Amino acid sequence: MDATEQPTLRALLGRRDLGLRLVSDESDLPSGSLDRPLRWVHSSDLGDPTPFLAEDLALLTTGTQFDADADLDVYVGRLSDRGVLGLGFGTDVHRAGIPDDLITECARRGMPLFEVPYRTPFIAVARAHSEAIAAQAYARRSWALDTQRALALAALRPRGLDATLAELGRRLGAWVGMYDTAGILQMSHPRSELPASSLSSLGERATEVLARGLEAGQSLTIDDQTFMLFTVGRGGKLRGVIALAVDALDPEARTVVTSVIAMAGLALEQSDQLARSRRRLHSQLLGSLLDDDPSLARRVLGSMPPAPVVVAVAADAPAGPLIDWWERRRSEHGTASFLAESPDGVVLCVAMADEALLDEVAVRFGIRIGASGSESYDAFSRAHAQAVAALRQQTDTGVAHYTDTVGSSILSALATDEARLVAESRLAPLRDHDARSGADLEGSLRVWLEHDAKAEPAAAALGVHRHTLRSRIAQAGTILGADLSTFPARAELWTLLQTARD
Repeated sequence: MDATEQPTLRALLGRRDLGLRLVSDESDLPSGSLDRPLRWVHSSDLGDPTPFLAEDLALLTTGTQFDADADLDVYVGRLSDRGVLGLGFGTDVHRAGIPDDLITECARRGMPLFEVPYRTPFIAVARAHSEAIAAQAYARRSWALDTQRALALAALRPRGLDATLAELGRRLGAWVGMYDTAGILQMSHPRSELPASSLSSLGERATEVLARGLEAGQSLTIDDQTFMLFTVGRGGKLRGVIALAVDALDPEARTVVTSVIAMAGLALEQSDQLARSRRRLHSQLLGSLLDDDPSLARRVLGSMPPAPVVVAVAADAPAGPLIDWWERRRSEHGTASFLAESPDGVVLCVAMADEALLDEVAVRFGIRIGASGSESYDAFSRAHAQAVAALRQQTDTGVAHYTDTVGSSILSALATDEARLVAESRLAPLRDHDARSGADLEGSLRVWLEHDAKAEPAAAALGVHRHTLRSRIAQAGTILGADLSTFPARAELWTLLQTARD
């Protein structure tokens, strides 16, 4: 903030041309009594001038109202209750020196008392303070104009919004930070000014302010530190929150902050437009990658993750926040990656060495991800198909790796919802028969096929005679309309039993 001296009682007493002298012992006054902003200087010799006074002013008097019976306790008490910041006594006008009783009562009430010498007119004191107010107002306006110019130049730098907030924090002499719509701190200056607990609490409050659609500045206190919060954007398009570690802002500082909020809103809107264009471009480049040709993507983007790569597809992912977070992390850690939106979900491509990043994404956003095995770019389409197949097998949040899903049986890869529906429809007559009769032909078929369609061991496992088992197999074949003496029919039956839900 501007270092021009504030119009205070201390500043007024410091004017050598006025010759004012503090009579009170400053060590006996309340802390900061001489440093509170002084709004005006007024003079009155009324016994009770308080009906004509405002708060935060200094009162000058010659003491003509003080007769022998004057109750100075009441007089000083009224001034203190009215919010008068100091009492100036003009000596040698009607009496020499300052009454001892007045000195005593001012000391008891904590009211600063100063002497105005005979050679100094009261109007000179009022004019000096008026000039100080005018000088301060001019200095603040000059500070605001200079700050606006500095902010405009900062906005033209690379990472203009970051530079603008840094300049704002420097000019205000305060910490400044910006939170996105998810309550995540995007940038702050100075970067290590606040503890993590305060930053987290601010993020929660920022999210609350955005959720309620508030546009006006909000004030709150965290760990004895006061903050002011200002939303960026308007109405239903709030884009973030700017937080300032300040107790209050004067009109000039508030004007500067308002301009920064407008600049931030414009910068974020432009950033959103660029992000949308970049997403469309990446989606188009994905088409060329799916043709197993990375040359176009390399020419446009300049570089791609080094092969071999892992291709992943994220389902139910909040595309906007995920992409924003991914881009920030990529720029911070220098991770080479490619990301694009597609009808199957958000497609991510990373170097095999960075595969662990997929687990971080899944945990952070609580989503399902299917990941391929490591492949070269000339097999990108195959890797993408593997990721989609793995995703179909993933029912919980987390990462499903294609190599794990196909490690046990190819039937697991074929167990789609459509395949299950077909299997259950084909087995429906058999299951209806079992339900009506209380038999378990389906169970007998499973045990028979698990024993390589051999009656002896299967019957032993079931605890029945082999002829009984053969009768059950023949009955099941009739119900299903299948000749279970042939291998194709047995293979199809096994597939149906493995695919259908129990």
